[in-house]
Amino acid sequence: MKILFTCGGTAGHINPAIALARLFQARHQDCQVLFAGADNGMERTLVPHEGYELRTVHVNTIHRAWKWKDIKHNIMTVVTLPQARRQARTILDEFKPDLVVGTGGYASYPVVKEAARRGIPTAVHESNAVPGLTTKLLSKVVDRVMVGFEDSRKHYPHPERVVVTGTPVRRDFFDHTRKEARQALGLADDRPLLLSYWGSLGADVMNRYMVDFFQAEAAESFPFHHIHGAGRNYKSLTAALAERGVDLTGGAEVREYIYDMPLVMAAADLVVCRAGASTISELTAIAKPCVLVPSPNVTNNHQEKNARVLEHHGAAVVLLEPEIDGAALYREVKELLADPEKRSDMSKALTELSVTDAAEEIYQTLMSLMKRGE
Repeated sequence: MKILFTCGGTAGHINPAIALARLFQARHQDCQVLFAGADNGMERTLVPHEGYELRTVHVNTIHRAWKWKDIKHNIMTVVTLPQARRQARTILDEFKPDLVVGTGGYASYPVVKEAARRGIPTAVHESNAVPGLTTKLLSKVVDRVMVGFEDSRKHYPHPERVVVTGTPVRRDFFDHTRKEARQALGLADDRPLLLSYWGSLGADVMNRYMVDFFQAEAAESFPFHHIHGAGRNYKSLTAALAERGVDLTGGAEVREYIYDMPLVMAAADLVVCRAGASTISELTAIAKPCVLVPSPNVTNNHQEKNARVLEHHGAAVVLLEPEIDGAALYREVKELLADPEKRSDMSKALTELSVTDAAEEIYQTLMSLMKRGE
């Protein structure tokens, strides 16, 4: 069995493919895996780090703006497409896969499209609620489109090819109960726990808001516990707190990075975060009530679209970055933490949206494609 995974651009595209590769190899000792990605993407680091071979194709992004520099960039993207097609053909000729799976990123396009043209079983997985450009184009030629939410089906031209599988989530997110996690974190009293983070890279605007947020908490003697992941903004955030004389002793903690995220999320009573696809999948999988502040700086505004799916089902509160400040965010959080009934309703809605074992759903879908192709 030979499987070619093609992905790139962000960890949200790469990690699901790695999770699937591990699952296939755990169940099939003869399974050979190869990854294909862009020659300038973060997959060049992440994939080899996980022990997999990576072949690359030369692809550029598409800019949706109409400034002259963006037009020139898109012209170069079109010019380099024949090179990417040749590289895709070479990879397929040499590896001879039984199945090709794309999980997002521009590198997926030439590889999956060429595989489909040859009649090799093909599938794409889209973590976001609304398909990106690559998935939208490939959905017309692949055998299966796998999506995270039932609401996503309407965005595809061939709904009969769409399977709702969910998005794979790391198994350690299911290892802890709330009680066990609180004990491990040393939370001795009954105050609820807030978890907030804006991703490993942080977010300048939102971390500036957090200074006011923490100041409001301290002024009320910390009505709840709070762990915040500041990312690359850690030094500037802690310096701003020191400048204002905000002492977090007694209820709040700022970390540069939350390495034990599954543990902290299990202990949390509410999560405040962005709305990337992998984050949404984790929150949905463990039914954790959340306040989502979508990043306004992403392609096609896909984070807000992800967040609105949860909001539509009563599973999340959505606040837009340009319309709030630290004080407004604090008021919303304080209100939710004081309302266990509403949080319980949000958890129930999240459970209804979740796919219990997304990795298994995807595995079975892909196995059926290979059996059909035999």
